[in-house]
Amino acid sequence: MPRPATPLLDTIHDTADLRALDDAKLRQVADELRLETIDAVSVTGGHLGAGLGVVELTVALHHVFDTPRDRLIWDVGHQAYPHKILTGRRERIRTLRQPGGLSGFTKRAESDYDPFGAAHSSTSISAGLGMAVGRDLKGEQNNVIAVIGDGAMSAGMAYEAMNNAGALGSRLIVILNDNDMSIAPPVGAMSAYLARLVSGRTYRSIREVAKQLAEKLPRFFHDKARRTEEYARGFWTGGTMFEELGFYYVGPIDGHNLDHLLPVLRNVRDAGDGPILVHVVTQKGKGYAPAEASADKYHGVVKFDPVTGQQAKAPANAPSYTNVFAQALIKQAREDDKVVAVTAAMPSGTGLDAFGKEFPGRTFDVGIAEQHAVTFAAGLATEGYKPFVAIYSTFMQRAYDQIVHDVAIQKLPVRFALDRAGLVGADGATHAGSFDIAYLACLPDMVVMAAADEAELTHMVATATAYDEGPIAFRYPRGEGVGIEIPDIGVPLEIGKGRVVREGTRIALLSLGTRLAECLKAAELLAQRGLSTTVADARFAKPLDEALILKLAREHEVLVTVEEGSVGGFGSHVLHLLAQNGALDAGLKVRSLTLPDVFQDHDKPDAMYAAAGLDAAGIVKAVESALGQPSAVKLA
Repeated sequence: MPRPATPLLDTIHDTADLRALDDAKLRQVADELRLETIDAVSVTGGHLGAGLGVVELTVALHHVFDTPRDRLIWDVGHQAYPHKILTGRRERIRTLRQPGGLSGFTKRAESDYDPFGAAHSSTSISAGLGMAVGRDLKGEQNNVIAVIGDGAMSAGMAYEAMNNAGALGSRLIVILNDNDMSIAPPVGAMSAYLARLVSGRTYRSIREVAKQLAEKLPRFFHDKARRTEEYARGFWTGGTMFEELGFYYVGPIDGHNLDHLLPVLRNVRDAGDGPILVHVVTQKGKGYAPAEASADKYHGVVKFDPVTGQQAKAPANAPSYTNVFAQALIKQAREDDKVVAVTAAMPSGTGLDAFGKEFPGRTFDVGIAEQHAVTFAAGLATEGYKPFVAIYSTFMQRAYDQIVHDVAIQKLPVRFALDRAGLVGADGATHAGSFDIAYLACLPDMVVMAAADEAELTHMVATATAYDEGPIAFRYPRGEGVGIEIPDIGVPLEIGKGRVVREGTRIALLSLGTRLAECLKAAELLAQRGLSTTVADARFAKPLDEALILKLAREHEVLVTVEEGSVGGFGSHVLHLLAQNGALDAGLKVRSLTLPDVFQDHDKPDAMYAAAGLDAAGIVKAVESALGQPSAVKLA
């Protein structure tokens, strides 16, 4: 039996080691890198399919380019695990997304090989162009390479950047990683040959000479010559759209064939000025059968058996909030044919895949285009429809001007379903839903709700369906609910009215959202200390239940607001109400518990909330601080 080859990956400590290898050895490096990626993610969970799809591309890029001097930017960062292994982080790769471990995305603070942090899509070309122009202003010569997926190319920001790059003419290399075969013609030997040909110095030199000669012709003949050349290249290689934006197009080429990749990347590395786009076709999940067979190509996984691919999901104790939202919306849509749903490339993440199965003609996935999603929904609302825009809180930030200008000012009844509100654990600061209360509740006529549990979320979906006086939003977290009984169909809530869930006399805890369960635990702990505690669920951050809040202020010594959002949100609105009504003049002791004014690193959600002081122990400590008592509660 032949002895296995010496592992080459063990000899690669940084990209200089990779560049020292002969081209012939890179296939072995790629194979080992793919196995290492699979094994690491099987331990930690995370984004697998996208990384497996760019293994050969990652090896080729770091072999051809002088990283980190040459700037390599990965759009979104889902696919950057192989990149991390090759750039000095292999020893820590099994800490991915773990407390104190590597980020699941690229992160500037983590490595010089991550020149730009990313976790939201479609930013790479803009950032890369900024780096390229900065390089030019400094008189330097390094390369800038942005790798962007075809999905991310559905966002307008990518085209804005390309339009600007074409106008500026700075040397920038964009790799279009087409992993869905969405715009690629068949890839084979002929297209690989043409890609090498048109990316080479000889062809480009001849092309420049021809352009200079054409410049001396009368304008009519010059324009005809230019169009003929573009048509001929477009016919054989595609890419006319990118050429019109000012990019020199090369491709498509097989992104798993190193014999095709390496000469093309060397050619574009050595090319002259101007932006170049290299169209590379890859397959998500490449080289791992369970991922290749999966509909989502194992986009996001929990820990799994690397042999079978079986994911080790823990048994669910309660349905997820996302599923509760989806089922509630389906039931509303059965009763009201004006209910429609809009998502921005996240049908499964938002639960709208289930809605779409029952109502395919009333479900709209607009791609990674949150700005368009909001204004598209505004247009639907003008025609009498009831659009629900289901977008993660963190991604809704990308559409803020549209919320203000196209929806709120016109008082259009668009319904915003904000998934992943609050902290999200392993995805960290880039995906935390920290700011939506603050950025929505400041808008005139906006209604902002936060569900305390599954039943409340069901009622809030019904409330949003019935409400037609203007925009309305409701937020809910990632993960499972608290396990209470869910009504068959929701009942609309009275706008701006909260509820008291526990009566007391001395302490008042006013919760917005799913911290209500921790407030109830805190009330039990306080009762053990002889502190009678009222617990109220505000339900609405806007409009506030003014009567309820002022009553709590009058009848209690201490009032604590609790929310899963940033400073400037619910607590700030409550404090403003109390100040305007003189409630603070009577000696009321107030504490406002929010997420800390920092970007919290990834960790287990419970640990993150404990660190924020938003668990039962933190709430009790806030009460004792207000009373001037030493805390008897040990914080996590």
